[in-house]
Amino acid sequence: MTDDTKAGPDERLSYEQARAELASVVERLEAGGTSLEESLALWERGEALAVICQRWLDGARARIDAARQEPTS
Repeated sequence: MTDDTKAGPDERLSYEQARAELASVVERLEAGGTSLEESLALWERGEALAVICQRWLDGARARIDAARQEPTS
């Protein structure tokens, strides 16, 4: 997620931003009181945010793995 020129607005979210919004979505879903349509929209938003978070985590893991493979002097 490094090329902001091709990324949509959601793809420009930092991990922390996506995680915070995901937590908010989960709270709203758990609180209930929303219509079925709103609940579905929240669920879909949560799924999209989870994908963004997972991409950040996968990228971090790849960077850690690459750093561990580099020979030390």
